[in-house]
Formats: sequence, structure tokens, C-alpha cells
Amino acid sequence: MSSRLLRFCIALLVSVLLLGCSAGPAVPRANVNGASLPPPDTTNSAGAYQGGTDYRVGAQDLLEITVFGVPDLNRAVRVNSNGQISLPLIGGIHAGGKTIPELEQTIGEMLSKLYLQNPQVTVFVKEFTSQRITLEGAVKTPGIYPITGKTTLLQAVAIAGGLDPLADLSGVVLFRHVQGKKMAAVFDMKKLETGQLDDPQVFGDDVIVVEQSGSKTALRRFIETIPVIGLFLLVL
Repeated sequence: MSSRLLRFCIALLVSVLLLGCSAGPAVPRANVNGASLPPPDTTNSAGAYQGGTDYRVGAQDLLEITVFGVPDLNRAVRVNSNGQISLPLIGGIHAGGKTIPELEQTIGEMLSKLYLQNPQVTVFVKEFTSQRITLEGAVKTPGIYPITGKTTLLQAVAIAGGLDPLADLSGVVLFRHVQGKKMAAVFDMKKLETGQLDDPQVFGDDVIVVEQSGSKTALRRFIETIPVIGLFLLVL
């Protein structure tokens, strides 16, 4: 485990212990079965994945746009931080938050106003940059991976090649920023796979850490403080 992640886990442990001793307001939580975890701060209209089954264009995605029969209008464009792209003749278009069919329709309608008859517009995402998840710990191929549509926790682990043989199946931690706050939830892979626990959706910027069996790290101590699997806790 990297030193940066270790420091983060220690901070999590201290925060949870403080929460347990505090008489303050209740810790924000989602449904304990993990089905209704709040979406992260990266879910916004400016260009982030907004759920559903279709991928939505986000900031820094690289798009290849072609107009059938009009090669001069073909372009590879990168979405800026505000979700905008710029095309010949049309100028600026808000692409962020749109599905591919929605963006194709928008461009086609704008070209129609420029006297192109029934323009056939195709949009292809060459680089999925805006929506990425991080998998660390006891997975076969740790790293940062793009998500291109609705993705669950089980699917995310599969993207990283599955679990390492030494993985602790009950020690899967999902980290997320919600409303400017750090939150975390612990999941049991066996319960997810057997349907005893709903498989939660993951979003861009989520961090998934799988602990090793028998470890004695700060992350392990944090996992042991969680009273219920799937409980989403605020980290101060």
C-alpha cells in the first residue's frame, strides 16, 4: 500500500473513532444494503457521468466528430473544463452531460440551420478521460480505469482483473466525495456475488481499495470499526 493511501486510511480511522465518541449530529448514511449510495461531486451538468445506461460526455474527453459527405467538417475535439467544444461553422456547443445520440442530434440540428440537408453526424469517443475509477490493494491489476457506462462495484473489480488470491472478501472499501465531504463504505464481495447485498454503482473519481487477508494496517482497523456492511460513513 502506498504511503499516501496509508496516511489517508489513518485519517479515516481517527475520524471514525472521533465520530463514535461524538454526541453531535448523526453521520450521513445511505441505505444499508448499498443500493442508494449518494452520487459523488463529479456528477454535474457540466459534463460528468450522470447514471443510467448511456455514457455521458465529460470534461477532457476526446471526441471524433464526422459529418457524412462533408469531410471539411470532420474534427477531433477535446471537451474543455466547462463541457464545451467548438466546431467549424457552428462555433461553441455544450457537449458535457449529453449522451452520444443527444450530441449527434444537437450537432445535426445546428448544421441543418446552415442549409445542410439531413446531415448525418457521428460522434465517437476516442479517449474516455472524464470518468475514471481507481482500484488499489489486493486486485490483480491495480490502476486507474475509465468507465464508459453504468458500472457496479463487482464490474469495477472485474475491470482490474479480479481479486488477488490473498484478498479479504469482506474488506472492500469504496471511497467517495459527496457534497465536499469524504465518505467511505465497506462491502463484502461474497454477499454482493450471492445477491445478499445490492451491488452499488460506482462513479468517476471513486477509489476502491481491497484489503489483504490477515493484514494489520490502518485500513484494516478502519474496516473493523464499521458496524454494518454497506453503511456509508462521513469522514471528517
